[in-house]
Amino acid sequence: MSCCAPGTEMALEAEQARDAGPRSEEILLASRTVGEGVKQTDLSVPGVHCGACIQTIENALGKLDGVVGARVNLSTKRVSVKWRDGELPPIIDTLNRLGYAAHLFDSVESGKDPVLSQLIRAVAISGFAASNIMLLSVSVWSGAEDSTRDLFHWLSALIALPALVFAGGIFYSSAWNALRHGRMNMDVPIALGVSLAYGLSIYETINSGQHAYFDASVSLLFFLLIGRTLDHVMRERARTAVKGLARLAPRGALVVAEDGGRDYLPLQEVTPGMKLVVAAGERIPVDGVVMTGASEMDCSMATGESAPQPVKPGSDVRAGMLNLTQPLVMESTATADTSFLAEMMRLMEAAEGGRAHYRRLADRASALYSPVVHATAFLTFLGWMAASGDWHRAITIAIAVLIITCPCALGLAVPIVQVVAARRLFENGIMVKDGAAMERFAQIDTAVFDKTGTLTLGIPELRNLADIDPQVLAIAASVASHSRHPFSRAILRAAGSARATTAFDSVEEVPGLGIEARSGDTVWRLGRAGWSLGREDAHENDAGGTVLSRNGEELAAFRFEDRLRPDAKKAVAFLQKNGVSVEIISGDSEEQVRDIAEKLGVERFQAGVLPGEKLDRMRALAAEGRKVLMVGDGLNDAPALAAAHVSMAPATAADIGRNAADFVFLRDNMLAVPLARDVSRRAGRLIRQNFGLAIIYNLLAVPIAVLGYVTPLVAAVAMSLSSLIVIGNALRLRTDRRLVGPAEAKAPTQGHNAPLAEAAA
Repeated sequence: MSCCAPGTEMALEAEQARDAGPRSEEILLASRTVGEGVKQTDLSVPGVHCGACIQTIENALGKLDGVVGARVNLSTKRVSVKWRDGELPPIIDTLNRLGYAAHLFDSVESGKDPVLSQLIRAVAISGFAASNIMLLSVSVWSGAEDSTRDLFHWLSALIALPALVFAGGIFYSSAWNALRHGRMNMDVPIALGVSLAYGLSIYETINSGQHAYFDASVSLLFFLLIGRTLDHVMRERARTAVKGLARLAPRGALVVAEDGGRDYLPLQEVTPGMKLVVAAGERIPVDGVVMTGASEMDCSMATGESAPQPVKPGSDVRAGMLNLTQPLVMESTATADTSFLAEMMRLMEAAEGGRAHYRRLADRASALYSPVVHATAFLTFLGWMAASGDWHRAITIAIAVLIITCPCALGLAVPIVQVVAARRLFENGIMVKDGAAMERFAQIDTAVFDKTGTLTLGIPELRNLADIDPQVLAIAASVASHSRHPFSRAILRAAGSARATTAFDSVEEVPGLGIEARSGDTVWRLGRAGWSLGREDAHENDAGGTVLSRNGEELAAFRFEDRLRPDAKKAVAFLQKNGVSVEIISGDSEEQVRDIAEKLGVERFQAGVLPGEKLDRMRALAAEGRKVLMVGDGLNDAPALAAAHVSMAPATAADIGRNAADFVFLRDNMLAVPLARDVSRRAGRLIRQNFGLAIIYNLLAVPIAVLGYVTPLVAAVAMSLSSLIVIGNALRLRTDRRLVGPAEAKAPTQGHNAPLAEAAA
């Protein structure tokens, strides 16, 4: 008879089901076809945290019958397995055997980060314990003897125990999970060294020994946890891109039934041929064709063009586009899984997965660390046992070897430089979202820029203001004040406070065409030339621009241009001078792109490019061996941003563009691009220097420890000193005056970003 209540039994069964991972039928339903006879399964594996994990998983899954390939993305904790259509390989069983719990990848999962919360608590507890034990140790070092010394040792033991149990539990659980599945990782020697130091300290305390090493074990945990927390924060920021894109899809759609009724269906139940109602302010649920209604559409995710585009019966619309002004009835031509938005997500996921084989130097070094450290410590123990026969001395020296070779300096070498570099960039209005991106930025030899909203501000300005009569401009401003169209806003800015005194009886905005205002028998129209002048080609894209007419007679034609970002020409010139090839790729017309390219001195450009073609260009450049920086802002740039070697977006970019980019610059100034490159290059040099310092430290410290000249306490101090040296070297980046040639990029933080920098300080 069970002692659990029925509800408890059900909860336990559910928990066991989650621990066992998804069932075969669930995996089959979630898998998708990626080639002829080939399917792909994406799994989330939270236990992946180092290069050794990646190698273990990829090797094991790659050996399974039917598996075509397996890739692990360290940043997103994602395992992608391609397998031949037929019998499902034992993917989950293999991962469970290796000790990695897996579940189906959910690109829209949200909530707090429990791992980060646990790391922060562990850092706080270990730091508190280390500082207090150090205070007690000072008294011992100062000459406390006998019962007083023993009391301080016991107090240190009591303080260290909860720190080891909670803060050290992160390393213990990882080490035990690895050992019980027959493999090694970097946490095994850490757990062993900390435990032996604490155990030997307890032995010394019980026997009223003069020295105990509680401060060594807890301080070791404190420094290691700092490095792991920083690294986790940097990696976690890379996981938001696909989540942001998924949120553009509505949860469902309003479907018109055959009897005229309306039903709200979940998005996954929408099929081709259904009639859907899309209200103003809603996003298009799936790809389709407009049946009735006329409106303006924010198509920036598809074309990159910031100006609203008119749609009418017969116009194609794509999932994720935003309906701006009037309700529409459309016929669906795709399902949620085959729509444009779903394809964008797949493009981004594929591009993200392509980064799975990128290894930080610290991750590659981890494969050698554990066996070398264990072998060194064990041989040291055997050597001293053979030489002296004193097990106490032999194990003390072996513990010192384990501690002094702790990878704390190695673990801090990368993240501490990235944090300092991120702070330096932030003070200049640049946010870095993935620390590893700085390593990639330092390698670029090609920069590809989008035009609208990137090289330009995406804010149209009146170009021919001098040619327009002030009275006519005042009338145009009065009409334009009734619209939020970007061109209407530009006319209002040009007119300033000037407005006509004419009182309008009625004002109507015609989606995609313009604004009509009536005053008695007079009809004013401001909009497309054909419509304003009453021509039959009112809906066609003509070259007449925006026209103000009175009773069909043209009063003024307005020409607009998109303003370049400040110092865009200087930024491009700086990149070219430093050997970076620059090109422009945009969905705008060739005339507009050519004009911008000539102003910036860029010879290579492409116009009228679709999102898939931008991605193809990134892949083509990568195939040529180029290291490409992609700078873009639109939703249509997101796959290209994710596929590029490194990417950057302005703060004014669409949410998904900012999420997909590795860097976001908060100011309008384009000098952010060369500044980010210079900081990244300098950070790369400091990282290599830190690795060199860590290697030199081990070459000097290990022989001294093996020869018995170092106690565990001295080993912990030496280890901490090596960490401080690495941190001090990284901090040199904060005051480096050699960054970036243009003086403007080195100016102190000012303007609207000053409070942000002050907050960071």
